[in-house]
Amino acid sequence: MSKKEEKTNVMRQLDQLGIEYECFTYDNTQTNAAEIAMSLGRSPGEVFKTLVTVGRSGEHYVFMIPSTSELDLKKAARAAGEKSISMIPQKELLPLTGYVHGGCSPIGMKKRFRTFIDTSALSYERILCSGGRVGHQVRLRTADLLKVAQITPAELV
Repeated sequence: MSKKEEKTNVMRQLDQLGIEYECFTYDNTQTNAAEIAMSLGRSPGEVFKTLVTVGRSGEHYVFMIPSTSELDLKKAARAAGEKSISMIPQKELLPLTGYVHGGCSPIGMKKRFRTFIDTSALSYERILCSGGRVGHQVRLRTADLLKVAQITPAELV
C-alpha cells in the first residue's frame, strides 16, 4: 500500500479552488532557491522565492523574485508606493505569515498582504513557488498564481 501524500495548506487551498498544480519535494536541508531549482531539474528562472518586507509606513508587503535574483529594495518600495522598505527579521516571519524561512508561500498566509512578482514571471507559462513547507514546491500556471494570491507584476530585480 502506498503512503498517502501529505497535503500542505497551499495544496489544500489550490484543491479547494480547483487549480491544477504539480507538487515537487526535495531534501529539506536545502534552503537556497537556486539549489532547489537544480535538484528539481528546473531552470532557476522559473523557481520563485517569496520575501516578506515592511515599509516605512509599517505595512507589510510580499515580493516574489526568481531564485537566483536579489530584490532591489528601491524598485520594491516604488512598486508598493513606499519611501523605503526593508526585509523583516526572520524571527517575525512565522508569527506574521504562518510560514517558516524556506517554506514561505504567497498562497495561504495568515493575513493577505499586497503581493508583487517580478515581471520575468510573465515569460513562463508555469512557475514554481514554495508549497508552504520546507521541502515542498508547487508548480502552477503563472496566471493562476497571480489570480489566487492577487499578485501584481512589477520590476523588482
